[in-house]
Parts: sequence; structure tokens; C-alpha cells
Amino acid sequence: MELRETYNYTVVRQFALMTVVWGVVGMLVGVLIAAQLIWPELNVTPWLSYGRLRPLHTNAVIFAFGGSALFTTSYYVVQRTCHARLFAPALASFTFWGWQAVIVLAAITLPLGISTAKEYAELEWPIDILITLVWVSYAVVFFGTVAKRKTPHIYVANWFFGAFILTVAVLHLVNSAAVPVTFWKSYSVYAGVQDAMVQWWYGHNAVGFFLTAGFLGMMYYFIPKQAERPIYSYRLSVVHFWALIFTYMWAGPHHLHYTALPDWAQSLGMIFSLILLAPSWGGMINGIMTLSGAWHKLRDDPILKFLVVSLSFYGMSTFEGPMMAIKTVNALSHYTDWTVGHVHSGALGWVGLVSMGSLYYLIPRLYGRATMHSVQLINVHFWVATIGIVLYIAAMWIAGVMQGLMWRAVNDDGTLTYSFAESVKATYPYYVIRLMGGLLYFSGMLIMAWNVWKTVAGQRPFEASIPAVRVAHA
Repeated sequence: MELRETYNYTVVRQFALMTVVWGVVGMLVGVLIAAQLIWPELNVTPWLSYGRLRPLHTNAVIFAFGGSALFTTSYYVVQRTCHARLFAPALASFTFWGWQAVIVLAAITLPLGISTAKEYAELEWPIDILITLVWVSYAVVFFGTVAKRKTPHIYVANWFFGAFILTVAVLHLVNSAAVPVTFWKSYSVYAGVQDAMVQWWYGHNAVGFFLTAGFLGMMYYFIPKQAERPIYSYRLSVVHFWALIFTYMWAGPHHLHYTALPDWAQSLGMIFSLILLAPSWGGMINGIMTLSGAWHKLRDDPILKFLVVSLSFYGMSTFEGPMMAIKTVNALSHYTDWTVGHVHSGALGWVGLVSMGSLYYLIPRLYGRATMHSVQLINVHFWVATIGIVLYIAAMWIAGVMQGLMWRAVNDDGTLTYSFAESVKATYPYYVIRLMGGLLYFSGMLIMAWNVWKTVAGQRPFEASIPAVRVAHA
């Protein structure tokens, strides 16, 4: 009798491996542009200049690394929690190859200066169409799997994954609406302050749904699994879900304080940003309290360290964000490196660590191994990455507050106390510390890549590691 895999893990494996590959690539570009701010002579050619590599870095880390992590975990979780194989496996395979094509096209076009110049939405219209095709296919596969589930309820992780998929589709279609003038050039259908408002409705909800809701789906599955404890409060998780997805939608205007945007719209964005603190911390508390009775596991389980410390960074970032949305605080923080520190505490600390922890859980199971090749190296990776994050964000926080204070300092006669060049010079030492932190984080990614390689290419599969999943009678 023919043997077959109970679930479709082929596409999950593909996305898992590419998550690691794109993590190395994206963070390498990040280290390079951090070095360019210290040594401008590293801007050797226009296509390797800071202005072109910076959007490549953000796209590689958010959409290549983060996106691949979301694809692999959502495809795994929806099958496991619905007790059903992926719907439309050919379409699932298309999402993998299509998404890799999007990333490769981004890596070619952005250094060439082909860009819409809209932050996190820089890719030109032909690539936007491919993204749309991939995303619609993703939605069909995911929701088709949910529809054919063999369980009566839909586990909360799938609610978060589903909200992320639907909302990102709407964000992409609306913000990327453009009039093509050539094959590689288009102009936004919006103009002026309307364009800015639509862009930051998109930009902040890319943070809220792509970089938060989707990764909360990871959190709600992998923390209970690794801790071997049920989620602390399922009721709180449902309240967390509805409060978060409603509130996040309105927070975008806090990016546009003291601009031409009407004051009432700025204030609305500020108020909803402050309200957002409650559901964000509700989710963080729910994740951390899941460890009740299992805190001792943190001593010996480096995967759990990744997952739990990611929640700590999530809580810190979702406190800092609403505080920075307050107009008086924003008057100091806006346009400074404080914003860069805030973004990276969320990106490196929350998104990065929860993705890495989830992958360390997944890789052995996907390849039938007992454990990762080296559990000790997971521990080394955790500490190298965490120290790197702390160096990075502390340097940017200090630099940012210093910049804000220097820019607003005035003499008795009303003239500026410091020139802009003086603030740049004062920031220089903190850029060096940031590069050190970035190098540590990148080194952790290399450690992970080597550990994953040795695990995948290692000994014969340990069939007992996932006995209910590996094979079943046809």
C-alpha cells in the first residue's frame, strides 16, 4: 500500500529554507548601509549607494525574510490546527515561486533606481501585479484549507493569519494604485497630502498587519507548543484579536504630525495609537502568562528563550510607539534616529526573534530530525542576537533624543545653537555602536544558517520525532 505524507510539507520546507537565506541577505545589506553612514566612501557606485540599498534592505527584511516566515508558519499552522492538507497544492507551489520572483525582481530593480519612492511600497507596477497574483493565490490556499477543516472551531492563530492576509491585500491594492507611463515607471493616482495619508495608512498598517498580526499568529501557536502549556486565556486571545485589528486601522496619521494633514486627522491618529496600547499589551501578557508553571523551562530551552524574549520586545515596542505618537513627544522624536531605534526594536526584537524561534521549532519536524544539529548553537545565537539588538536600539535611542534636543536648541537671540552638521558629527559614535550591534545580529543569522544546513543535510531522518505526521496509509 502506498505511503504518503499526511500534510503538505513541501511548500513549508521551501519557504522555511528561503526564510533563512533571505534573512542572511537582508541583514547583510543592513550592515552595509549602516557602515556607509560611518564611511561614506563605501557608496562606491550609484546602484550600491545608501539611497538605493536602504529600500532594498527594508524590502528584503520585511517581505523576503518576514514574508517567507509568514508563509511557512501559516501553511504549517493552518494544516495542523484544521487537520486538513493544504487546499490547491499547485497554487501553494505557485505562491512560493511567485514570491521568490518578486524578491529577485526587487533585488534587481531597486539598486537600478527603479522605484515609486513610496516607503515599503517602492516596487513598480509590473511587480505589484505579480504580488497581487501571488497574494490572491495565498488567500485561496489559506482560506480554502480553513473551509475544509475537520475541526469545528478555528484556532485563534488562524484568525490572525487570516486578518493579515485580507488586510495586506486591501492595503496593497489601494496604496499601489498608479498610472503607468512606461514599463518601469508609473505615477500614483493620489497627489499631495492625500497621497501622504494613503501612504501612511498603508505604511503603518503594514507594520500592524504584516509585521504584527501575522507574527501574533506564530506566537499563539508556537509558544503553547514549545512550552507544552495551553494558551493562558483563549477568551483574552479573541478580545485581543478584535480590539487589535479594529484599532490599528486608524493609527497611520501619527506619521504625519505637524504636516499639511488636517489637525483633526493627526489627533485622531494619536488617540487611536494610545488606545492601541491596550490590545497590544493584552496579547503580550497572554503569551507570557502561557508560561505559568513552566518558567523553569527557560533555563534549558533556547527556543523558548527566543519566543518569550520576542514578546518582551513586542511589549516594549508597542508601549514606545503610542508614546511617540503623542504630539509633544513626536515634536522631539520625529525625523531623528529615535524612530530608527523604535522600528528596529520591533523588527529585530519582535519579528526577528519570534521568526527564528518558530523556525528552530519547525526545521527538525519538517525534516524528521530529533532536534536541531546543535542545541548549544541555538543558545549562542540567542545571546549574540539579543546583545546585538540592545546595542543597536540603545545607540539609536540616545542618538535620537540628542538629535531632537540639538535641533530645537536656540540662543537667546532666537538663532539655532547648533548647525545640522554639528548634530551629524555628534551622532557619529552612535552609528559605530549601531554597526557593532548589527554585525552581532547578522552573525547570529549566519550561525542559524549553518545550524539549519547541518540539520537538513545531517543524519537519516528520525521517524519517531513526528510519528503522527510523517506517514499514513493512502
